[in-house]
Amino acid sequence: MDQRSLPPGVVLLRTLRGGRDFEYSTYRASVLVITFIAYAFFHMSRKPPSIVKSVLDPEGSVISALGSGHYVVPSGGSVFHGERDVNGTGQGGWAPFDGEDGKNRLGEIDVAFLASYAIGMYFAGHLGDRLDLRKFLSVGMLGSAFFVCLFGVGWLWDVHRLEYFLLVQMAAGLFQATGWPSVVTIVGHWFGKKKRGLIMGIWNAHTSVGNILGSLIAAAALKLGWGWSFIIPGVILAGGGVLVWSLLVVDPRDLGLPSPNEMEAAAELADEPEREVHAEPRTEQTNLLAGENKNSTVAIEPEVVKGDAEQVDVESQRLVATKEEVPELSRNEAAVGFLEAWRIPGVATFALCLFFSKLVAYTFLYWLPFYIRQTPIAGKILDEKTAGQLSTLFDVGGVVGGILAGHLSDKMNARAITAAGFMYCAIPALFFYRTYGSVSLTVNIILMVIAGMLINGPYALITTAVSADLGTHSSLQGNGRALATVTAIIDGTGSMGAAIGPLLTGYLSGQGWGAVFIMLMVAALFAGLLLTKLVVAEVVEKLAQYQRLENLTDSARQELTDLLLREGRK
Repeated sequence: MDQRSLPPGVVLLRTLRGGRDFEYSTYRASVLVITFIAYAFFHMSRKPPSIVKSVLDPEGSVISALGSGHYVVPSGGSVFHGERDVNGTGQGGWAPFDGEDGKNRLGEIDVAFLASYAIGMYFAGHLGDRLDLRKFLSVGMLGSAFFVCLFGVGWLWDVHRLEYFLLVQMAAGLFQATGWPSVVTIVGHWFGKKKRGLIMGIWNAHTSVGNILGSLIAAAALKLGWGWSFIIPGVILAGGGVLVWSLLVVDPRDLGLPSPNEMEAAAELADEPEREVHAEPRTEQTNLLAGENKNSTVAIEPEVVKGDAEQVDVESQRLVATKEEVPELSRNEAAVGFLEAWRIPGVATFALCLFFSKLVAYTFLYWLPFYIRQTPIAGKILDEKTAGQLSTLFDVGGVVGGILAGHLSDKMNARAITAAGFMYCAIPALFFYRTYGSVSLTVNIILMVIAGMLINGPYALITTAVSADLGTHSSLQGNGRALATVTAIIDGTGSMGAAIGPLLTGYLSGQGWGAVFIMLMVAALFAGLLLTKLVVAEVVEKLAQYQRLENLTDSARQELTDLLLREGRK
């Protein structure tokens, strides 16, 4: 892997600092912030279609729970059909989405975006392991921004051709596919495995933050005309692309700094003489500790990298001096092939699990505001803006769920158990939300937050920590150039489900929302069942560890406890 050119913004900042470099921890913090902003903006730009659905198809959005033949008139307005409102904010609808097949056409718009996104994801991951990710991600953001704006321009140009909106959505999906493999790979370059679930769970809040931001902006822009609900987020996304191109450092080695794994190897080599002097006999409890941590890698936390850039360079030089002792860290790695990545243990299983997990999550992403607008809450129909704002609470629950799932999976060292547990718990949460969500606004909010937590928790875990773990799997023998490909395979397969869910919803909702929720509960069940083999393996491993612990003497158990506490403080 050749060293890439530095971002122009970093070069400028170095110059303004008189040639002095930034600390390692500063670069790592900037990577987290910039990638967080980048993907939050990606998700922000995906939210407008769900917000404007009730404007494009207003007749469908005011159907009450009594049936398709009963219409509830919003306060201060009336139901129109086929009549254009000049500002695009009234009840006139917008052809071709305002007829009897309006919901079907809206579902087709969703699937056009998501199908092209899923297909593009496979190619994006393959390219991401071979190209400069800073430029690749920037082009993806700018291209996506252009087509998001172009969808909104359809309102300004008075476009009513379904083909126009389908083609724009397909193009936007292809450019959006560059985002996820890129940001996960870049974060993976800067952070090791220790506390990866928690760190990436917090970082993955960008998905929910982007959804919330997109909902609020799109809902607020409706008063200007529904086209502005796309144009404003598109312009913001383009600004994010400029930020990435200007400041994002893809890999510490681009700065002449060691990667986290190289820093770890250098630290271990430096500590070797001290270990030999203070070596202790290997006992049963230390064997148990070693077995428990056999599949984990200790990451270099910010506090490990002390001092300024000069101290980091000293660490780099020490590594160079011992490079022949850690040959797996060579930078001339060949990128892993697509089929080879599929054969990595766990990739296919988690990819199929994500297929069903994302089917549920994206159905909520694209249809929740429409569902809220269509379903009376405490006997009242909410307007488009209120429905859009209320739907953001699902993503608030998603933030909590992503962090909680990451933390639990780190604590238990059990990704599959955590993901499957969340998916099984999501089934009754979906049932309760559909059954009791209309009782009152308070009950709706509580059940929506719980559903968001349980649905987005495993989705966030699989697309971040699990993907990063598998992209650096031990079967790759140290080859770090599989991360984007593995991430793309898992998320690309998941995105196939994300495309199917909203499409089926467009058709099933015509039969009643009960059919939609049955589909979602069945999908959640399949997502959990697909992880059964991995769950059993993790349970067996935990039981074996527990049995070995039970067989220890009291003194040995106490020594093991002390060892674990020391490891936890590192």
